[in-house]
Amino acid sequence: MTTASSFRHFDELQPWNDRQHLLECIAATVETPDVMTFTFKSDRDGWFRYLPGQFVTLELPVAPDDPVMRTYTLSSSPSRPFAVAVTVKAQANSIGTRWMFENLRPGMTLKAFGPLGDFSFARHPGEKYLFISAGSGVTPMMSMTRWFADCAPSTDVAFLHCARKPEDILFRPELQALSAQMPNLSLGFIVEGHGPHNAWHGLRGRIDSAMLPLLAPDFRERTVFCCGPEPFMRGVRGLLEAAGFPMSQYHEESFQPAAAPAPEELAIRAGGAPEGEQAPASATVSFTMAGKQALCPPGQTILQTARKAGVRIGAACEGGICGTCRVMKVSGQVEMNHQGGILDDEIDEGYILACCSRPVGDVAIEA
Repeated sequence: MTTASSFRHFDELQPWNDRQHLLECIAATVETPDVMTFTFKSDRDGWFRYLPGQFVTLELPVAPDDPVMRTYTLSSSPSRPFAVAVTVKAQANSIGTRWMFENLRPGMTLKAFGPLGDFSFARHPGEKYLFISAGSGVTPMMSMTRWFADCAPSTDVAFLHCARKPEDILFRPELQALSAQMPNLSLGFIVEGHGPHNAWHGLRGRIDSAMLPLLAPDFRERTVFCCGPEPFMRGVRGLLEAAGFPMSQYHEESFQPAAAPAPEELAIRAGGAPEGEQAPASATVSFTMAGKQALCPPGQTILQTARKAGVRIGAACEGGICGTCRVMKVSGQVEMNHQGGILDDEIDEGYILACCSRPVGDVAIEA
């Protein structure tokens, strides 16, 4: 079949659905010695519907009977909806990402969950933007910038990216090319160390109270998106707060688990109810596919109960963010405290996230 004859009527295709479709790898591109971009299409004819800056969770078959879940921000843009891409960095102790580097090649398929996430200008719009990133934290910024270039090239974006060495600056040639077609895109690259032959002539050091106004003089008027290692984001938050920045306009990408319930709340759930009130009782969780039942003490999640009962439910962030642990609730009620990892229509269908759902009475779960 020729390329021309295989061309589909794209307006008739259905969007990718993580409950029905797999991702098929169509390209594996080396960006730097420790960074690769993996591009995927649907294993069926279809397109991808997501917001610039959102993420997916991949199920990686590191071991035949024990896959691992890893969450990656999409570096691609939904303005080009027939493929998605993740740009990933393999750390020295990486397990899942290292498997991808060594094994994932075009033609292979993976199970994936999402796309999900709140880190997008579509959710937090502003008149003009300041993107601050470090390392592979550049990926959601690239997704948003690529969308602006395709759909709103006059958008005002100040894009600041930090790297250890000049050769570690991801997407630098593409960003410089985009700045030629986006009149209001300003770029600032900052490196900590020296490159080969001391060839770097740009900014050195770290973003501080002197460098930020130099690169973005009107930063207090911008909506800020920040992504990078936690110490980096903590430093940026502190810098902005000290400068009197309105923090309601600050947004960061983080896959940190949700805060645990307060000790006094756990005490009440465990039986220390105030005088005159009845302490909550343990609930029975039935796992219909495994044919098992287990007691869930007050304060314990469905996921924790499943693990104690030897029932496997896939999980990655365990904070209600990534959606990996989504399961069908067959009966009963739960208290679910998620952070955007499940859609409203999925909740309406009966799905819950096991990692952040606690039973309110007996429940049955399809797991």
